[in-house]
Amino acid sequence: MREQPPVNLMNDQSVGRTFLRYLIPSLLGMLLVAINVVVDGVMVGNKLGSVALAGIGIASPVYTLFVAMSLWIGVGGATLYSQSMGAGHRDKAQKVFAQSLVVIFIMTLLIGVTAYLFREPLVYALGANSETYPYASAYMHTLLLFGFVFTVENALSIFVRNDGNPNISMLAQITFALSNIAINYTVLYVLDLGVGAVAFGTIIAAFLGLLVLSTHFFKKTNNLKLRKFNWDKVLLITVIGIGFPSFLAEVGISVFTVAHNVSLEHIAGTIGVSAFSILSYIHSIVLLTFLGLGSAIQPMISYFHGGQQEERKRETIRLAIRTAIGAGIILMLAMQFGARQIVGIFGDFPEAVTTLAVSGFRIFVIAYLFMGINFVMMTYYQSIGQLKMATWITAAREIILMLFFIMVLPIFMGMTGVWIAVPLSECIVLLTIYFYYKKYRMSGSYPLRNADM
Repeated sequence: MREQPPVNLMNDQSVGRTFLRYLIPSLLGMLLVAINVVVDGVMVGNKLGSVALAGIGIASPVYTLFVAMSLWIGVGGATLYSQSMGAGHRDKAQKVFAQSLVVIFIMTLLIGVTAYLFREPLVYALGANSETYPYASAYMHTLLLFGFVFTVENALSIFVRNDGNPNISMLAQITFALSNIAINYTVLYVLDLGVGAVAFGTIIAAFLGLLVLSTHFFKKTNNLKLRKFNWDKVLLITVIGIGFPSFLAEVGISVFTVAHNVSLEHIAGTIGVSAFSILSYIHSIVLLTFLGLGSAIQPMISYFHGGQQEERKRETIRLAIRTAIGAGIILMLAMQFGARQIVGIFGDFPEAVTTLAVSGFRIFVIAYLFMGINFVMMTYYQSIGQLKMATWITAAREIILMLFFIMVLPIFMGMTGVWIAVPLSECIVLLTIYFYYKKYRMSGSYPLRNADM
């Protein structure tokens, strides 16, 4: 039986105002997380050098995998949660929440312990050599054992945002970012410890963020309940299906990192890996910016879809696409003209490393013209249950096309072939979205229902 929809500002505010209410906290929170990532890189690069920075870059796919796990269940569960709340099914929504948190805790713990047993060959498989192995290994060990703290915090943040409290979610991100910076400064410059302690500082910061998120449970507007539940296989499969594109997106980041590390290590050795580690830190800012945009529209699209509010859903996607286009242009131009200055922030590296990083960066950032729109459209399709298209966008841009180009183009173009692989992938995926739109618009069955892209 369909219950009455709960009180929710999405039902009362204009779409534009609701969009800003979610966008601003999402972007501010992600900006602080991005600053945290960059400051971490700056501190490690200046204190321990480019080889240590490269070691952390090699181990970073483990961190990314845990993010992927938390997003898989977190976004999948939170999307179904919002759809259920929009349709007025509060009991189902609360069951989704409780089951999702238990699943993400168990999955992360099992994966972490299993990977820890095979940690040495894993480090080398990710692209380490004799120089970078000690740093990559020390960073990875801590994450494998305690990563479940981070995944639970990240998943809970998504649910809190979808429960109508983006400000608490933002505050948790700010707490995580600022405490991580303070802890790692103490670890590196006061206690004079290494990258293993840096990784442990990240876990402590995630725990502090988790404490901030827990305050949401004491608010009168809270609908999240850690209630007892019977395992629902159908519900779990639905959550896994909806969240799979988000998982794939984060796995794609790991594939992106490993593929570039292995390719550049083969072409240019440690210099190439060091140059890419700088680029990847800067690139993480852009990824988090677009992720913030996706995080802003996901609760709205899911809620409007569940409540069958088609016009408000169309207006949301139009606003998001225009925002993505503007952000992509600004980011691309800023990083084109400021590449050398940005690279220089990370330390006084050998000129070979700096030159390679700057030249590669100026090619790579062309991808930002297309990447934001691809993020938005993937989030849209995922939020309305068009999982095949959402999965295609993610798999094509981050795995299938990118791997093909990074394996083939360096044969003919050398280093340039490595740097241009991602821009080509993003551009081609955007073209497939456009032709998909045109095809279904002409047939009258396109999911956006003639929304103006």
